[in-house]
This record gives sequence, C-alpha cells and structure tokens, in this order.
Amino acid sequence: MSKAVSRSKSTFQKLAILADAAKYDASCASSGSTKRNSMSGKGVGSSEGMGICHAYTPDGRCISLLKVLLTNFCTFDCRYCVNRVSSNVERARFETHELAKLTLDFYKRNYIEGLFLSSGIIRSPDYTMEQIVEVARVLREEHDFRGYIHLKTIPEADPELIKLAGVYADRLSINIELPTEPGLKTLAPEKSGQVIRSAMAHVKYGIDDRADAMKSRIIKKAKPKAFAPAGQSTQMIVGADDARDSDIIVTSRKLYAGYGLRRVYYSAFSPIPDASSSLPPLAPPLLREHRLYQADWMMRFYGYDTEDVISATDGGMLDLDVDPKLSWALKHRAWFPVDVNRAPKERLLRVPGLGPKSVMKILSSRRHGSIGLADLARMRVSLSKVRPFITARDWSPGGLTDTDNLKARFVKPPEQLSLF
Repeated sequence: MSKAVSRSKSTFQKLAILADAAKYDASCASSGSTKRNSMSGKGVGSSEGMGICHAYTPDGRCISLLKVLLTNFCTFDCRYCVNRVSSNVERARFETHELAKLTLDFYKRNYIEGLFLSSGIIRSPDYTMEQIVEVARVLREEHDFRGYIHLKTIPEADPELIKLAGVYADRLSINIELPTEPGLKTLAPEKSGQVIRSAMAHVKYGIDDRADAMKSRIIKKAKPKAFAPAGQSTQMIVGADDARDSDIIVTSRKLYAGYGLRRVYYSAFSPIPDASSSLPPLAPPLLREHRLYQADWMMRFYGYDTEDVISATDGGMLDLDVDPKLSWALKHRAWFPVDVNRAPKERLLRVPGLGPKSVMKILSSRRHGSIGLADLARMRVSLSKVRPFITARDWSPGGLTDTDNLKARFVKPPEQLSLF
C-alpha cells in the first residue's frame, strides 16, 4: 500500500518530493504565449521574451518553469506510473495558497519565469481540477502574476472546469498517455481514450471560439477573455506497451489534425519500482524517443505526410542508425539527385542535410547566381551529408547516390568500451 499523505511536512520537503515526481512529464514548453497586461500596472512576472524549465522554444530561447505536482497521491492505478495508488512511494500534497506563494517566492529570486502544474487524482477528477485551477486563480487574481502558467488538465473533470483553467493558463495539456486504445485499456484501465479526446476537443473549442471572437468584434475595446493563448499539447509514453513507431506516428498525426495541438511530446518509458509484470523490464533506447521527435518535425516542418514517414521504417520501427529523413532518402533514391539551382522549395526540403533555414538561404542566393559546393559550405550546410543527394554548379554525385553501401557512410562506428 502507498504511504499516507503527510501535511506536516515543510514546504521544501514537499517540494523535494513533488518536483521529483513531476520529472516524468515531458510536455513542458512555453512557446507561443502572449504578454499578459496588468490591470494595476504593478503585476508580478512576465513570460514575454523569457525562458522556462530547461526546455527550448522553436526560436531557440531557453525556458525555465517551476515544474511540480500539486500532489503525488492518486486514486488511479496506471501500471506505468510511479505515483499510482498501489505504489509504495512517499506522498506529499501542497495547499493551493502554499504552492502559489512558493511560485512567487521562486520568481522573485529569479529562479523561474512561471509554473508547470500537474497532479495525481485526489478525491475525484473534479475536486483535483478545482484545486489546480485555484492555484492559477490565486496567482492571477490575488497576486496579479503575469508569468507563464501551464496547467495539466484532468480529462475526466467537468468541461466547465477545463474552460476556467484556460482563462488563467497560457497553455493547457491533456496526456493521451499511450498510442493505442488496447495499450491504454491494458495499462491504464481507469482511463478512456474517448474521454481524453473529448477533453482535448473542449480545449480546442475554447481556443477556436476565442480566436473567432477576436476576428468578429466590432468595437476594439470589447476584447474577449484570453483562453490558453499558447495552445494545447499532449504527451505519449513510448515503450511501455508493444505499439510500434508507425502506430505512434499515425496517432500523433491524428491528434495534430483533429485537435490543433502545438506539440506532441514523446516520453521514453522509465522502469519503476514494484512494476507490473506486463511492463517491459528495461527502458527503450532514448534514441528511439529522439527519432520520433525527428519524424514529428518531418511532418510538421518538412512537408512529409504520414505515409512518407512510415515508408522510412522497417517493420514499423524507425532506424536507430540514421535519422528518418536520411532513411527516407535511402529508400527513395529515384527522387535524387536534386539540383540546388533549380529545384523548388518542397524538393529541397527532402534533401538530407538541408533544413528550412538552409533551404531559404539557397532560394535567396540562387537569385543572384549559380550555387556551388563552396557556397553551400558558407551557408554551414554539411557537405558530407548532402553530396550524394544533390547536383550543384561544380558537383554531380554520379553513381554515388545509388551505391549499395551509401548508408554505411553515415553510420557512426561503434565505440570501443574500456575495461579500466
């Protein structure tokens, strides 16, 4: 049985327990937020131009949040979760005003720029969601806090509570947990994929309604209330069940398309104490998580569709030796070589070693003259990676593109481990 919640602990004892318990949540980012204006002119904090919780925004800014749970007690018994009701871990719980004060104290000491708040389920989903919202309300209304707030919402909670959370939070997130419904039923039988997706839909409606109201208002001063201006995100656990990378890619694409998510975060399963025999004994390679992020970026920023990315897999699994964009190129060699002086943007983005910024530089530079390898080098393009896949003013790969051992050119040799 789990250890009882103790409210006699000091605030910093609770922080040690609940910050550690929050480390498994990967969906922590602040990109896309907007500045919150203070009604009094004396508000505390600002997320504009600042950073958060050792993560990075798409424009490269560092971001730092107080990332913590309201409590690590939970009435649910999800098998992959260290805070499940049957887990024998030390428990703690913050009071709402206590956590609000802690957030303000940390901000004033310049340790953080905002708050990422999640929680186990206590009493009921509605009660838990009320407590989460109350922390944000106290910060916003009683302390005029204008820093960044990311709230992890409880999908089983009343939609009105989720709606209220969106008024106070910059970003809302609802964990999809696992990539497939069978995996969710097996490892988290108290959770429902349908309920989770319904909660995501409510958040999307709130965001869309606010956007529509901003467009349609006649009087500029009649500004509708903010609702999660940084959008919503979700997290998916990788490697806890038998879902393949192709399953994860398909699920992610549906979530992006159906609910307008800003990000899908992938979190490699971490073995936990007293684990169920239905869980794998070892964590998946972290490189698998990294490959999924690369595949995610291919779909979001490089113009690949789901079928393209899946075609780069072997038996539904992404290649751990090379990145998925290079894997796709090796499997679709008829696409190459691509002429950097003539090819359209969409085709250039398929070249391994060329990212969106490099492609924009190429498109701009070739208006003024023909591009050679030296020009690409000045753009900081990796020549060793692009050579087999391009033609330039002074370069043609000849038969290099179709050589049998081309993949070996890009695979790092295994490291020799020392016995001493």
